Amino acid sequence: MTLELTHVQLRVGAGTHIYQTDLKLEEGRFNILLGTTLAGKTSLMRLMAGLEKPTAGRLYFNGRDVTGVPVQKRSVAFVYQQFINYPNFTVYDNIASPLRVQGKSRAQIDTAVKEVAEMLKLTPMLRRRPAELSGGQQQRIALARALVKRAELVLLDEPLANLDYKLREELREELPRLFANQGATVVYATSEPTEALLLGGYTAAMHEGRVVEYGETARLYRNPGSMLAASVFSDPPINFIAVRRETDSIVIDGHGFPAVGVFACLGCGDYIAGLRPHHLTLTPPSGDALELSGEVRVAEITGSESVIHARVHGVDWVSQNHGIHVVKPGDKVVLFMQAEKAMVFDPDGKRIS
Repeated sequence: MTLELTHVQLRVGAGTHIYQTDLKLEEGRFNILLGTTLAGKTSLMRLMAGLEKPTAGRLYFNGRDVTGVPVQKRSVAFVYQQFINYPNFTVYDNIASPLRVQGKSRAQIDTAVKEVAEMLKLTPMLRRRPAELSGGQQQRIALARALVKRAELVLLDEPLANLDYKLREELREELPRLFANQGATVVYATSEPTEALLLGGYTAAMHEGRVVEYGETARLYRNPGSMLAASVFSDPPINFIAVRRETDSIVIDGHGFPAVGVFACLGCGDYIAGLRPHHLTLTPPSGDALELSGEVRVAEITGSESVIHARVHGVDWVSQNHGIHVVKPGDKVVLFMQAEKAMVFDPDGKRIS
């Protein structure tokens, strides 16, 4: 099913929840809405589902105008982060409920329920009630109900947030394939850039009610078209710093550096350089690098990585390093910028290199 939003807006009172949005989602695609809390992800999904009517603009399913058509009359399944199940039903009956509404036979229902229950590791729990299960198990019931419904449009609003780590990792791999096999158009909301990359498909980077950029997920991560899109798609936060290209060098905070890497191709003028934290390291890389002196503000060791927050040439930067590096606030450090990995933006924030 093709879903197209044309000039869609949503205002609530004096506030704008969704600014003018044009977006086309093709049949069978796995689409991700990526953004922080209050970026507008849930509001946009509610518009897609028919739970909200846009203040302006139109929505089309397979070319048919469904603006204002209620959710009950659309082929839609919606799974929220805060799972919603029928407390008085067994797990089996919860999963079977949309099939009964569709008028499926008892044999069809039984086959479909058992198949999806096995897929989501719910088979031993089919005769239990939701209150007897963990939060993660209850979320799996909600996912099973969406799968078994075989809706044309499936909306998943951070559905894995309440699951344990192991199951979350398994489902991240499985979900795109499961819904692709049904031919559904899937929209998945997340605030985690890493999750978007793991899921693949296509991503819409969202910020304060706007779709900043939409495209193939890996491409959008590697080549964002603006500083804002790069910021949305970076965790830890991407580093930005003002640079000036002069005849034979670049200048950062009054200090000159060789114009190597992406900086070698720039014309003279003012730019903003963006660098992901794992391209700013405590150890020198194999390629061209700029050596920047800084002072440690905060140091975090997260498992097998060390994240260093440092003040570098008047700007707070984040460096992400493999392994454990013991530094403390106030320490002087040298950080190596991988010049060939830097992104360059014009003063208005548009990507130029």
